[in-house]
Formats: sequence, C-alpha cells, structure tokens
Amino acid sequence: METNKTPKYIFVTGGVTSSLGKGIVASSLGMLLEARGYRVTIQKLDPYINVDPGTLNPYEHGECYVTEDGAETDLDLGHYERFLNRATSRANSVTTGRIYQTVIEKERRGDYLGKTVQVVPHITNEIKRRIKLLGNTGDYDIIITEIGGTVGDIESLPYIETIRQLNWELGEHNSLVIHLTLVPFLAASGELKTKPTQHSVRTLMESGIQANVLVTRTEHHLPKDVKAKLAQFCNVRKENVIECMDADTIYEVPFLLHEQNFDEVVLKGLDLPTNQDPDFTVWKKFLNNHKNPKNEIEIALVGKYVSLHDSYKSITEAFTHAAATCETSVKVRWVYSGDITEDNVGEMLKGVSGILIAPGFGDRGILGKIIAANYARRNNVPTLGICLGMQIMAIEFARNVLGYEKADSAEMDLTTPHPVISLMEDQKDVSDKGGTMRLGNWKCELTEGSKINNVYKTTTILERHRHRYEFNNEYYTEFVENDFLPVGKNPETDLVEILEHKQHPYYIGVQFHPEYKSTVASPHPLFISFIEAALSNKQNDLMHATREKI
Repeated sequence: METNKTPKYIFVTGGVTSSLGKGIVASSLGMLLEARGYRVTIQKLDPYINVDPGTLNPYEHGECYVTEDGAETDLDLGHYERFLNRATSRANSVTTGRIYQTVIEKERRGDYLGKTVQVVPHITNEIKRRIKLLGNTGDYDIIITEIGGTVGDIESLPYIETIRQLNWELGEHNSLVIHLTLVPFLAASGELKTKPTQHSVRTLMESGIQANVLVTRTEHHLPKDVKAKLAQFCNVRKENVIECMDADTIYEVPFLLHEQNFDEVVLKGLDLPTNQDPDFTVWKKFLNNHKNPKNEIEIALVGKYVSLHDSYKSITEAFTHAAATCETSVKVRWVYSGDITEDNVGEMLKGVSGILIAPGFGDRGILGKIIAANYARRNNVPTLGICLGMQIMAIEFARNVLGYEKADSAEMDLTTPHPVISLMEDQKDVSDKGGTMRLGNWKCELTEGSKINNVYKTTTILERHRHRYEFNNEYYTEFVENDFLPVGKNPETDLVEILEHKQHPYYIGVQFHPEYKSTVASPHPLFISFIEAALSNKQNDLMHATREKI
C-alpha cells in the first residue's frame, strides 16, 4: 500500500468514568489498521504530575512498563506493543510532569525571551510538539493518541485544549476524535441510560471538540433506538456509534469492533482507502489455540503485589501468548510471598507444575520468596526467576548450598557479610530515584550449549532491564563449581544476566524482563520454554501417580 508522507492523527478520549478501557480500544484500532496495511503507532498522554510512573506504587498504578530506549511508562504501552507487534519509545509516553518540567527548564534558560509563561500557549505548544514528534519521523501513516483520565478532569484540560488546536490546524480529514463512554444499565428499570454519555459529549463540546466516533462500554447490546438517540444528541452518525461489550479475552476486542465496521468508519473519517481486506491470519490462529487448548497447567506466581494483578500485567500476558503457542491453558495461582513459611510452603505450592518468582523492590516478602526458591530447587519444579526473582535464587543458593547462612542482597541488608547481590558500581553515587536505574535494552552473550542458548537459538540477545543491583562476581567461581552457572553476561560490563542450574530440569533466573518483549505475533521463547517444562513436569507427575496406583 502506498503510504502517506504526512500522518493522520486519531485522538482517543474518555468520559463518565475512568478505567473504561481506552488503552484496549486504541490498541484494537491500531491492530485493525495495521492489518489493513497501514503503519500505525500509539502514544499515551498521562495527566498526572509525576514525570513518569517509575516511582509510583504498583498497588496504585499497576506495573511500570519499560521501552527499548529505557523509558519508564504506563502499562498501556505494553498493550500497544502486544497488539501492534511494534516497539514503542519514550516519545510514545508523555506526562504532565514531563511537560511542565520541560517548559520550566526552557523558562530558566531564557528561551521565552521574558514573556509570561502560561498554560496557553506554552504548555499546549509543548504538548503539541510531543504529539508531533512521532509524526515527524516519517515512519507512520496514522498516529493514535490516547488521553488519560476523563473529560472534565482539571488535570486533562491542557490536553483537551491542545487537541482542539490541533484539529483546527490539521484540517478536515487529517484528524479524528474517538470518545469512549459508559452506557450504564439500570436493573431496577431494565433500561440502558444514555444521559451520562450525552453529558460527557457536551462537556467535550464545551471545550471546542466534536467527537467523530462514539465507542460505548455497555453490559448489554445497544438497541437501534438507543444508538439513534445517542447519534442525535451527540451529533454523530448512527454508524459511528460503536458498542464495546466485555469479551472473554481482550484479544477478541478487535474482532468485536471490526464486526461493527469500526476500522472502516475511522478510515472514511480520515479520507483513507478501505479497499484492502485486513489480514487476521496470525490473530485467528492465536485465538483458536487460546480458546481450544489441548492441555492445562497451573503455575504459581510468587510475588508481593499479587492483590493487584495489573502489577504483573506483562507477565500474565506473556503467559497467554506462549500458552497459545503450546496449545496449553495456563492457570495462574497468585501466591503472596509474605504468607510463605517453612511450615506451609509445601501446601501453598502443592500441585503446581511451575513456579515464577516475580520481580519487585524492597524487603517485604523476601523470605517467602527465598523459601519458595528453595522448595522449587529441591523438588525439581520448573522455575523462572525474573529480575529480583533471579537475585532471590542466587541468595537461596548461597545460603543453602554454599553454606553462607547470612548471604543476602545489599538492597535488603547493607551489613550482610556475604552480599551475593550488590549495588551496581555506576549506581553508588546516585541519589535521585526516578529514571536512574539500569533501564532499557542491554546486550547479553549466552554460553554456547547452555539451556538458555537452546531456548534462544542464538548466542547474542537484547533484553530490557530495570534494576539497580547485580550479581556479585566475587561469588562467580563458587557458583560455577556448584553447578549454578552464570550462562549470560553483558559483554561490556561483565554483569551476570542469567543463571541456570546444571542439574535441575529447568531452574533459570534472568536479570532482565523478558515479559516486556512478548506479543501476540511474537511470543517470548523463554516463556514458551518455561511452559513446555511445566507441562513436561505435570505429565511426569501424572505418570508417577499412575504407577503408584498400579
């Protein structure tokens, strides 16, 4: 398909309430447009004043997603990558904190030549500049911009004003506004209520923006008369009122929207060709495998933030992608590491086919993770440790195999006589917490013939990181002599990136975050191998159980 030199812009706003799923709708639209041959990217404008989510509590904000170039971003960027199979960057994530920080830095340098710095035009101009950064690369035909929060929020006002200005500047058919709202169902009266959506659209219009497409979250199908009412009172065409009901999986949403011609409506609004049929081959195969698994396994996710599953969103989605490849259903057993003790570990992990020791920060729940790692190592349970999870596996090994009872991470105990995990050298003089960790893609060289080498089928990989502490190479030789092998190292710094146990069927710890790279079209090989190992473990357990009965 012939591509456009000047990209088209789509803005996705939300109304009535937060958490309606703007990120999933934006991602679904991006997937549909990519399937039609367009080059698409998605960016998120977040109204909070934090510069990035790096210092936010996972309980409040869910996981912090990390891009290849080291940006700490909102978890929606993970959805963008998983749906589009296209990497994002720091240009895809904008926060109010970053906007104001930039404007204030410019003012301090004297860039504004003594003018009074105001929201309009200085803040809005900076937002506008950030929105257009991706468009200026020439890499995309369509740029979808999701505005966080809800229309009417004080924090969102500068972004809404910026969209108003851009719509006018870009001209007809070069931009389009999609407004996502809630159409609630009142059980007492048995009615779908359109008034909240009408008020939300009116609030948007008071800011000078007319929504071109309405996407309505609803628990019930919208009858024709309800759609007609929404179209009439919200000034949109009837065919531009799209319903979005809950689906069994978020990966079905693109198809539910496509059935209502959502992608065609958007392309017509942008005056772009709709004659190329979308190619859904990969997605249909994925969904078919996902819905019709031949096997089922249960994996324990041992972590400290398990009460909010979004804290590990990329991990659970990586399970979904890899499980479909393996034609297996993965049930996650959420295990709070703070509840694990020596006395109950066998009961808490009983029956699982694999154990994932999750990433995290801080000393809460650490002992429970160490006990879980010890249980997994001694009982030959397939285990994958990610970031802190790898460090936990190293600490457990040092305590229970090497005999260093007080071995620990310097993050948890500065006075430990055996810091098998220590602060990275270039982190020792760092005082600021935000954006200062080892972040983004780093190269790793794999040992030929190792298990991890067989997983990746290459000797050089690039994976994303987010950590301050590292494996202490003073213990390197002792680990090798006792078969817990450092089989992945950064070639420039000699930092250990991967540990694997030589005698264990599958006991692998990685310092990086493989879950960030997993997508529907490209499931991560490490998660595929982990599920395969867990499936093999389950089958072996069933064989042993059958023999015992005989």
